[in-house]
Amino acid sequence: MVDLQTGEIIGCEALCRWPHGDNSFTPPETFIPQAESSGFIVQLGEWVLRSAIEQVARWQQHFEDPILLAVNLSARQFVHYNLVKSIEAALRNVQYKPECLEFEITETVAMTNADDSIGIMRQLKNLGIGLALDDFGTGYSSLAHLKRFPIDKLKIDKTFVRDIPSDGNDLAIVSAIIAMAHALGLKVQAEGVETDAQAEFLRECECELAQGFLFGRPLPPDEFEGLYAQYRRGGLVFKT
Repeated sequence: MVDLQTGEIIGCEALCRWPHGDNSFTPPETFIPQAESSGFIVQLGEWVLRSAIEQVARWQQHFEDPILLAVNLSARQFVHYNLVKSIEAALRNVQYKPECLEFEITETVAMTNADDSIGIMRQLKNLGIGLALDDFGTGYSSLAHLKRFPIDKLKIDKTFVRDIPSDGNDLAIVSAIIAMAHALGLKVQAEGVETDAQAEFLRECECELAQGFLFGRPLPPDEFEGLYAQYRRGGLVFKT
């Protein structure tokens, strides 16, 4: 995650990969749906949460500046009765700053049962954890519900970012999302940013944050630490 106004790395998103014995990986679009349908996603999600929280704690010990780590919550995981307790248990014995952890919830998941979702979100916010509404624009949330969600950030889906600045319709949609989010007091983060032209347009629209291959491809934690350490020595991953 890069601050588009300063060019600084401020965090990253946790990704899950399923390895084969031949050093290849099953793509997420293959194993995540299978894990969802079988119910294994709850167990997998708990492991990801514990691993992410432990990683945040290690980074807080090594780096003076806080590194934000975002973690996706799946549909089954979000509505699981033990979600908040499992998070509390993972946090209990860890030196941890709440502002360094953020949960991402898709529009579709949040709207499945909006009233229940709001209650769960409020419990998570009470733990001091940030909340982002992921893949915004691809689901079916209404403005009436959006203003009730206790979220901190909207993430613009990559399908709207892919063709900017050449596609006039996407330009209008992205500009409108950013303006609406700011009017509601929310930050905005764009996904799938791959070109300087995309980043520049988003920066001019005052989109605060972005992620995508322009700034870096998925890395194991130790390699990300090296990239972050390099930035702290004075390098910027994006020149404003």
